[in-house]
Amino acid sequence: MARILVTGGAGFIGSHIGAALVAQGDHVRVLDDLSTGYERNVEAIGTGVDFVKGSVTDPATVAAAVEGCDYVYHEAALASVPRSVAHPDASNEANVTGTLNVLMAARDAGVKRLVYAASSSAYGDTEVLPKVENMPVRPKSPYAVAKLAGEHYVSAFAECYGMQTLSIRYFNVFGPRQDPKGAYAAVIPLFADALLAGKAPLIHGDGEQSRDFTYIDNVVSANLKALQVDKLSGEVVNVALGQRTSLNELYAMLQRIIGSDVAAQYGPEREGDVKHSEASIERAQKLLGYETLVQVEEGMRRTVEWYKSSRVS
Repeated sequence: MARILVTGGAGFIGSHIGAALVAQGDHVRVLDDLSTGYERNVEAIGTGVDFVKGSVTDPATVAAAVEGCDYVYHEAALASVPRSVAHPDASNEANVTGTLNVLMAARDAGVKRLVYAASSSAYGDTEVLPKVENMPVRPKSPYAVAKLAGEHYVSAFAECYGMQTLSIRYFNVFGPRQDPKGAYAAVIPLFADALLAGKAPLIHGDGEQSRDFTYIDNVVSANLKALQVDKLSGEVVNVALGQRTSLNELYAMLQRIIGSDVAAQYGPEREGDVKHSEASIERAQKLLGYETLVQVEEGMRRTVEWYKSSRVS
């Protein structure tokens, strides 16, 4: 039984990773300041979870959380491109300084391996699709810059200190427990929540922008596989479905699943958004043995069912 720290474990992705680790018999410790996560997500991980309330921006808190752990999943982040445009300093503090604190604590504690939640936003707008890990990066937002900086730190710690590290560039992850509330909610929970309430959601731009929407089970599988490979040394891999869906297609899919004929509203494009995103997943397949488990529409059905069951009338 391994002892594993999940930073950001009260959040959407972190709580799913934690639950999968508990299910396979590992002991999970969660570090989260609950600024965007929830205690109910920690409870959903399972029994026996060691919850430490605190921020990755505090070195002493991080050091105490890492102590005694074999592995670290660093999922804690201040997410959202629009949030980072409004508050670039907060994005830098959480996503750059926080990542450096986690890396130093993991190094000093002799952690066997660290897996970092990187972001596809690092690529920015590129004419070439799909996006391949060795192509030039062109981050367009403070969030993208901060997540890329963290990624470079993760690779540098492998180079300088011999740490086994991996950065996984997530592409538009969605699924149960993703929060539909707040100014910076992601598009799928926003759309689903609005349609279930009989309201019209807002699509920024013409809706023809596309994303590689990736159901949470695919992401969890990749993270578990990252502890199973023989050796890691700062590699970067995309984890996604490997195909793109436009927002208009996504909205039509949700309408079918929910049984709604409510038309969407359209508004101005958002600062920092990219037009199209699609991943090559070949490197993850070769390095991790990664394979996609759930396609977009099935993932949407599962997600909608969860939102239905969790709605407060």
